Amino acid sequence: MMIKNFNSLANTEVKKTALRILEAGLTAAQPKNFLKTFVNKNYILLGKNRIFLSNYGKIFVVAYGKAADSMAEYVSKKINVSQGIVVVPKCTKLSLDSKKFNVFYSGHPLPDKESVRAGKAVQKFVNNCSKGDFILFLVSGGGSSLLALPDKITLTEKKHVTKLLLQCGATIDEFNCVRKHLSMIKGGKLVQNMNCDGCALVMSDVVSNDLSVISSGCTYNDNTTFSDAMSVITKYSLGKKLPKKVITLLKRGLNTKAIRPNRLTIKNKIIAANQDCLNAMVLKSRSLGLTTKVYSPVKHDVSVSAKKIVQMIPGKKNSCIIFGGEPTVQVKGKGKGGRNQELVLQILKLIQNSDRHVVASSISTDGIDGNTTCSGAIIENNSSSLQEISSYLENNDSYSFFKRHGGLIKTGPTHTNLMDIGLIIKY
Repeated sequence: MMIKNFNSLANTEVKKTALRILEAGLTAAQPKNFLKTFVNKNYILLGKNRIFLSNYGKIFVVAYGKAADSMAEYVSKKINVSQGIVVVPKCTKLSLDSKKFNVFYSGHPLPDKESVRAGKAVQKFVNNCSKGDFILFLVSGGGSSLLALPDKITLTEKKHVTKLLLQCGATIDEFNCVRKHLSMIKGGKLVQNMNCDGCALVMSDVVSNDLSVISSGCTYNDNTTFSDAMSVITKYSLGKKLPKKVITLLKRGLNTKAIRPNRLTIKNKIIAANQDCLNAMVLKSRSLGLTTKVYSPVKHDVSVSAKKIVQMIPGKKNSCIIFGGEPTVQVKGKGKGGRNQELVLQILKLIQNSDRHVVASSISTDGIDGNTTCSGAIIENNSSSLQEISSYLENNDSYSFFKRHGGLIKTGPTHTNLMDIGLIIKY
């Protein structure tokens, strides 16, 4: 079981059903389920094209993101990897068992000194590969923080920018647009001086499935500009809150043409997305006798997303709504929680005074929700007052609510990342 406290949470049949469906989604998110289609002993499959590994002298692997170790582990068992680098969040219990990889444990969601050390090491590694070699990049969500090489600003300034963007409610597309223009490796810059061939297999953790956004597109052409980055700063009124050096850098770059990688050298392929989790959940829910609908993608503020999801709750019993994506949260309070816990609490607030008998849940597929060690929450209608629920929401303290009333879901780090999954069962 990936849900470690499954048995204690499954204290009713409907909760047990809900958790079984969530478990199916988490299981489907494991990298090996997707890599087996693309990585063969002798070749890498990209669409209709096969990259035959025998054409190259040495095969190198550069893996970064929350799924980096599990992706590298699978690949290293399939093909003869000469050497590689793996960059994962700190405190990760490594699933990879190979002396061929140099492992970095970096900061997330805020970059740290190890993120910078990893960024320098990866850049040097990529630039030093010979013409007849091949680099397989294994990319997953979280790489934007795990790999950091600030351009003309300090790490402290970069962290400040990151913190403000995390709190203001910016989408991941907007977030990474800014980050790309403050970095020496993001937005395709990592591969601009690469001498050998290569390709990137990518697990998407963004709603748009935009390759230039996932982990800030280190191996992909940047399709945003300095003007786009400044627009994000203006939209969220961050101009006066950001360090002066950051604003100066962005304004200076307004007329600068973005550096782009060689598309003929670096091919990028999305191998997994949130929809793969939802498909598995649909199959599981229907096998359990539920009438099921899907709402995707969830991409608005948690309060707006909750309203849209609740509106889809059917009148008939034994019905299920499955949803996935990544809502945003504007942090105004000082409490603990994450977007999944807050989304569930927002849903509870909307249904509390109704006669609807439902169970609602939402979890992150990476196992970490916000500033907590939980992946999300599950709840049935309970006796909490609207006033109590609202007070927890106003302080962004959904974690404390569920800690008091029960319902926190614990998986620990899952070594994958395909955004969030959730459901509502009407019973």
